Amino acid sequence: VQLQASGGGLVQTGGSLSLSCATSGFNFRLHIMGWFRQAPGKQRELVANINFADIPYYVDAVKGRFTISRDNAKPMMYLQMDRVKVEDTGAYYCNAFVHDRHYFGNGTQVTVSS
Repeated sequence: VQLQASGGGLVQTGGSLSLSCATSGFNFRLHIMGWFRQAPGKQRELVANINFADIPYYVDAVKGRFTISRDNAKPMMYLQMDRVKVEDTGAYYCNAFVHDRHYFGNGTQVTVSS
């Protein structure tokens, strides 16, 4: 399982950013995919996930501001981040849940300035 996140950067409060995750090495369309983030000094936490039926789940902190999506043909996953807040700052990791195991790719840094 290989996961490659990209799209991070510096954005002002209230702005938008789009993250992408390129995948390979597994049957993408059959598995739950997700985005996690880790702020400095904190544990990695779930942000959102999306199952094989395209049903998304969002944690309360990002609900209504972030949109997770997937393209089974490519196969890639995305995270559209709108109305970002300073507390959204952190390293964002794409995640695949394959055969009862979580796989994480590299992180892409998102920094939200006030």
